[in-house]
Amino acid sequence: MIRRSLLISTMFAALILAATLRAQAQDQGPMAPPPPRYDVKRLSSIPHPGPPPIPEQEIIQKFAAAEDLAKKVYADYTFTQAIRVEELSTPGGKFLASGTMFTKPDGNRYWRPLQQPESTLKVTSFRVEDVHTIIGLPIFFLTSEEIGNYTFLYAGQDKLDDLNTYVFQVKPKLLSRTKRYFEGAIWVDDHDLAIVKTYGKFVGEISGNGTTLPFTMFETYRENFQQKYWLPTYTNSDEFINKPDEDPIHLRLVVHSTDFKITDSASPSATPPVPVPAQPQN
Repeated sequence: MIRRSLLISTMFAALILAATLRAQAQDQGPMAPPPPRYDVKRLSSIPHPGPPPIPEQEIIQKFAAAEDLAKKVYADYTFTQAIRVEELSTPGGKFLASGTMFTKPDGNRYWRPLQQPESTLKVTSFRVEDVHTIIGLPIFFLTSEEIGNYTFLYAGQDKLDDLNTYVFQVKPKLLSRTKRYFEGAIWVDDHDLAIVKTYGKFVGEISGNGTTLPFTMFETYRENFQQKYWLPTYTNSDEFINKPDEDPIHLRLVVHSTDFKITDSASPSATPPVPVPAQPQN
């Protein structure tokens, strides 16, 4: 009988407490909206979308074959590359650089500046050396030779403009001290079965991004060429730099490639080209 009385008393107290809290919430009026948050892109750790319409391995083999061709064709093009770094906080400024990317008969890629970099940056600083680092960022082609280094997890379907795509999470099987691998997500067009977008970072056994750049996560879009090949043309990255007793500084990097033409290795120029650095090493 004592236990039953105690149980009834406890339930009665809980009901009174709930009613009191409801009354207080009504007296206070509508709750204030939560404080603004930075827009941070996150990838679900374990998606469960169900199987794709066609076997996963078939998709992987097909986009790897498309990457084999895209990587080869990419080296045949000369194009203009514009680099922009923006301070989106106040006060803010910009760093601008542009150049021509091309391949010489020796098979190496070079970058010829079209003009001196311009800077109105107020808080941060970027130099010519940083341009060399930016143009040397890895161009991620997930070729038949490379897919064995990664695990793939199908994450579902997504709409990119007028494209229907299959999304895969990509993670390296092993890390290396001498080479950086891609970790993130890829979007594969369901018609061409070719990669049309990537989002992620380049990782190694040693922490950091392997460069002096503050940027870590890179989002790259591709365009279709000759109705066959999907080549990277636009990369952006956002980063927030924290300084003591100051608001975070929002930086944005944009690398935009345009004016694609078949390489003319004999084209003369008075400005010496800059060799494109190899993939960042540790």
